[in-house]
Amino acid sequence: MNRVSEEKSIRALLKWGIGQLREAHVPSYTLAAELLLLHVLGRDRTWIYSHPEEELSAADAGRYSALLRRRADGEPTQHLTGKQEFWGFEFEVTPDVLIPRPETEHVVEVALDRLAVREIRAGRRQWLAGEGLRIADVGTGSGCIAVALAKELPAATLVATDISPAALAIARRNAQRHTVATRVHFVECNRLEGLLNPPLATRHSPLLFDLIVSNPPYIGRREAGTLMREVREYEPEVALYGGEKGYEFYAGLIAQAAMHLKPGGILVVELGQDSLPAVQPLLEASNWTNIGVTNDLAGVPRVLAAERL
Repeated sequence: MNRVSEEKSIRALLKWGIGQLREAHVPSYTLAAELLLLHVLGRDRTWIYSHPEEELSAADAGRYSALLRRRADGEPTQHLTGKQEFWGFEFEVTPDVLIPRPETEHVVEVALDRLAVREIRAGRRQWLAGEGLRIADVGTGSGCIAVALAKELPAATLVATDISPAALAIARRNAQRHTVATRVHFVECNRLEGLLNPPLATRHSPLLFDLIVSNPPYIGRREAGTLMREVREYEPEVALYGGEKGYEFYAGLIAQAAMHLKPGGILVVELGQDSLPAVQPLLEASNWTNIGVTNDLAGVPRVLAAERL
């Protein structure tokens, strides 16, 4: 990268930063340069664009230059700032968790829609707070799905599982930050396996849920070479790869969901780019009904949902 701009005004440094990231072929280079400058200044976008002639200190200009260099070397913007927005909330992210993607918001949307439709179909008054609902988020990572659902359904209780203790520590902090920690119980386990043991279940009665959601690892290891550098080198493998082909994780998840859903309970899972043909047949059995697929904004089948008979 070139030496930091001699000019220290916000306008000049932002222009210089955009140019540096463009030369390094960084995706969304303008947004990345903005976010890194906002992070250094501790300001919002409105402020920097209304104070274009404001000068940065030499220390802040140096910090900005260092962050640009790291971004140009492939480190994700979210790791540099330590945060990512999801469902209108800001979440802490580190290299220990998958960076929340906009596509994953479809999981929350479908889950809420399915719950509402189930109530209407049953002739019950649709609730506003989720009274009596028990929800599980499998592979919670940063906790973004669990927290979003907890905010939307403030009377529901949730269990969030992850195989990574480091990820669970971050998810707990995010739950505390958004004031839902008292309603989200975090469990270190693979899929739902830890829910077969006390205190969450008795020997004869597994813990049952109204809704199970998951954004599982769904990238095939054989596809690793095709991933963007930011993903391949910086995001946790355990949250990325679902096996050699990418869809191996789903069979166990669906089998366990069948054990842990109440009759009429709902399963909502995120899909990988080409995983629908392999995953949908797993639900075409006597245990499941009302199977539906939701596309994302790019037209890619992104969410698969079904109800337990």
